[in-house]
Amino acid sequence: MGVNPHPGQAKWLAGSDRPENLLATGNRWGKSFVQAVKILHRAMFKIRPLCNDGDGRYNIVVASITQDQANIIFNVAVRLVRNNLLMSSLVKSIKLTPYPEMVFGNGATITARTTQNRGHYLLGNDYDLFSFDEAAFEPDPEYLINDVVMMRLADRNGQLDLISTPNGKNWFFRRMLRLQKDEAGGFVQIGDSRENPYLSMQAINLRLKNLPPDRIAQNIAGQFIDNSQTIFSSDDINSSMEKETVSGWQPNRKYISGWDLARKQTHTVGMTFDVTEKPFRMVACERFNNRDWADVIATIRKVQAEFKSMLVVDATGLGDVILSELADLKPEGVIFTPRIKGELLGNLLLYHNRQEIKYGDVIQNEPGGKIWSLEAEMRDITWENNNKYDAVMAMALAIWPKRNRMIFPKDGPVPVRVTSF
Repeated sequence: MGVNPHPGQAKWLAGSDRPENLLATGNRWGKSFVQAVKILHRAMFKIRPLCNDGDGRYNIVVASITQDQANIIFNVAVRLVRNNLLMSSLVKSIKLTPYPEMVFGNGATITARTTQNRGHYLLGNDYDLFSFDEAAFEPDPEYLINDVVMMRLADRNGQLDLISTPNGKNWFFRRMLRLQKDEAGGFVQIGDSRENPYLSMQAINLRLKNLPPDRIAQNIAGQFIDNSQTIFSSDDINSSMEKETVSGWQPNRKYISGWDLARKQTHTVGMTFDVTEKPFRMVACERFNNRDWADVIATIRKVQAEFKSMLVVDATGLGDVILSELADLKPEGVIFTPRIKGELLGNLLLYHNRQEIKYGDVIQNEPGGKIWSLEAEMRDITWENNNKYDAVMAMALAIWPKRNRMIFPKDGPVPVRVTSF
């Protein structure tokens, strides 16, 4: 092919032969170039398990969050083909509309498609290699990977490549951790921009001098750092997460239950905490959806019968109906205005900062092979995007009565702060 990859790129080309491969690097490491080399090599030799080699078709897709981003690797591949006489003779056609497509004489095709609209433009196809560029920035990754991409690879024993600059410790980070534990099924490589000898070291040194340390770590060293937009840091979550949790009612203990009620596409979540002393500990969690109000009320009553806890309920919208049905339990209702949600999350953050809250990781299987976990929800929620994070809000409601409160003497001097009711 007449290319000379740097050592990091050569490592990726040699090692990324597992069912799922993940490459996380700093900017300008050469991800697009090396992936263009890989997809051309795969298309020319139609590399796949021999049991799937009877089909003349061989499909590769380069996908990304936008069509423009997906086109980048495709365009590099086109440039490599046009600059090489031998490869040019092996390519039957190249077209750019209605979407980019390169067809080889051996029947292999390379296309570039966007993952927008939850992978709508990928449906109906099957692939031998799915190359997902800037995967860390995908807005709905769990659905896209589990419900769309994996099904496109299923009948071909296809391979998935996840390639991106890190974007905080989000789903891409968690995928990396999982693949690191699965040597047979996954290959992981981290790359530093400075591995690329073709970059100007003068330009790199200028950025090292002017960028803040966290940007250097992410954008140059290819490291996973906490996203400045997320509410809870990894250190806060790690220090609050417990492997062994206490469950069930115990005598002489005080409990509070917080319930975030479902909207159209969300879940009802109830969390109960032992608040006898700090740190407060989660002792029960209920999470479900698609149940009628009578079932929701019955579930809340069941939890209250066990723990005899103080009850805090999301009273937004139809939540006042639930409150009236539970009036005998004397619930405290909280209406989710933007200001109140900010205060709820701020109070929960304070308890994390002080290491005064403990909980285990709750995991549930969902339709389409998707897995939900409390830890993932804690890591993903941001100040701006928090409407679908029901478990976090239930947790915030459960400790809301224990927040710092301001009380004012009748004669109105400096307010006095108290820590509980």
